[in-house]
Amino acid sequence: MAADGLSLYEGAARIQPRRADGRYARLRVLAMLLLLGFYYAAPWIQVGGQPLLLFDLPQRRFHVFGLSLLPQDLYLLTWLLLIAALTLFFFTSLAGRLWCGYACPQTVWTEAFLWIEHFVEGDRHARQKLDTAPWHTRKILRRGGKHLLWLLLGWYTGLTFVAYFVPARELFPAALSLELAGWPLFWSLFYGFATWGNAGFMREQVCKYMCPYARFQSAMFDRDTLIIGYDGMRGEPRKGAVKKLAALAPHSAAGDCIDCSICVQVCPTGIDIRDGLQYECIACAACVDACNGVMDSVGKPRGLIRYTSAHQEAGGTTHWLRPRTLGYGAVWLALCAGFVAAVLLRNPLEFDVMRYRTSLYRQLPGGAIENLYTIKVANKDRRAHKFELDVALPGGGDFEVEPDEFELAAGEARAFTVSVRSDDDEALAAVTETRFTLRAEDDPRLHISRNASFLAGERK
Repeated sequence: MAADGLSLYEGAARIQPRRADGRYARLRVLAMLLLLGFYYAAPWIQVGGQPLLLFDLPQRRFHVFGLSLLPQDLYLLTWLLLIAALTLFFFTSLAGRLWCGYACPQTVWTEAFLWIEHFVEGDRHARQKLDTAPWHTRKILRRGGKHLLWLLLGWYTGLTFVAYFVPARELFPAALSLELAGWPLFWSLFYGFATWGNAGFMREQVCKYMCPYARFQSAMFDRDTLIIGYDGMRGEPRKGAVKKLAALAPHSAAGDCIDCSICVQVCPTGIDIRDGLQYECIACAACVDACNGVMDSVGKPRGLIRYTSAHQEAGGTTHWLRPRTLGYGAVWLALCAGFVAAVLLRNPLEFDVMRYRTSLYRQLPGGAIENLYTIKVANKDRRAHKFELDVALPGGGDFEVEPDEFELAAGEARAFTVSVRSDDDEALAAVTETRFTLRAEDDPRLHISRNASFLAGERK
């Protein structure tokens, strides 16, 4: 606050973007429909009786595209995150802010909220007029209806997010019957409110001031990366500037830019692309569509604003295959191939054998020696299996095992206490190496073995 009482800070002007129409606008709409459709549908899709995507934290099971992962498999989730990060780096070096313009959640939900706003309040001019109008019944109804639809979409978005952690077939009936409580209720309201605030109010402020991607993206750019550019050699001087300078330069010819400012009106972040590349530009290409439409109407060639690169702007050509993109692409392909191999070679069984901690061994009344073990079994397959356990000496001969059969549901992990006994004194030493083998009765190919020691003490 200044000494004279005037504020030194100015609130951000509200941006009411104009609806753009063209090839890239249709691509953005298609991307929005596909991404939102997948987001809202994925919790309901079943693969082999299991959800397509469900992170079941209480049960410590993670269902990801047909894979049932346990905490021991978290390295696969980490691997997927690495692939996702490198995918972003690769496409950024190749095509600039493609993610920001077409696939970022902030962009996608803002586009959906703008659709609702356009449907309820009208086009850009009508919304601007409504902003400056005094409060009356029509304004209250339109603004109230818009926010009601926004809140419903936001809450449904929050519920869907929670459905990735709580089964949708349990969550949504509880929400509709007003029985939702506890953490599911809290997080659905929290993410619903966040969606409403980010996509309805903050919009471009998230991209300009909160998103770190706009700050470090330049590290992945080079002179061949695709950007949105304005052809100043062709567009300048603008028609408006020529009129103002007519007295000084009566014979000067205007460039192709007619200074209509429609490229500014359609920009969701409110920048003027004619001022050069700016970090606020999310490469949505709305200005490209708008300018192409204007050029068509005035009989000029398209491409005054277009996808280009620094090399192309300087009169050269864009090099798609270059060390940076080849390096990112090679590492990305290696990670993808390694992930596929890890999934294909992954054993759907987890099996560990640990000696029972409270006793080493004991001699039963009949003379048999007994050892107790704790075994941990995880069935990571997509269907239930009945397993049988066998304990044998390396040179042959079996032990008596109890229990020797277990049944586990798909994705289930359990621990069992197992008794292993032998009355064959001649086959036993003080410490005898044994082999525990677990196999599925309905699928002999599904088996795994572990070694463990059987203690019998000093033999006389």
